[in-house]
Amino acid sequence: MAGPDDVLAAAAAVREVTVSTEVAAYIIDIARASRALPSVALGVSPRGATALLATSRAWAWLNGRGFVTPDDVKALAPATLAHRLLLRTEAELDGVTASAALTGAIGSVAVPR
Repeated sequence: MAGPDDVLAAAAAVREVTVSTEVAAYIIDIARASRALPSVALGVSPRGATALLATSRAWAWLNGRGFVTPDDVKALAPATLAHRLLLRTEAELDGVTASAALTGAIGSVAVPR
């Protein structure tokens, strides 16, 4: 069973997971793309991008890596960001979902190699 010291140690280890400049730019580009979608009234904020960075670091650590990959970002973006989008009323009436809009934003951004 994990105690408070274990949780603090894990949090410290997650903060040590590195993020390349390219992967950080990828996260920023996804946030920017979400704000440019015609179906979105309010896209991912800088705080949302920071949350995606944090969850991606934690995911990488949980998978035994000391670095974040673009696949980590892509895997966690829907769960981390979809609830942060505010759709335009017209888009909602047309049946567009925040998840679908976010998938479009992610797909429009080039994945770093």
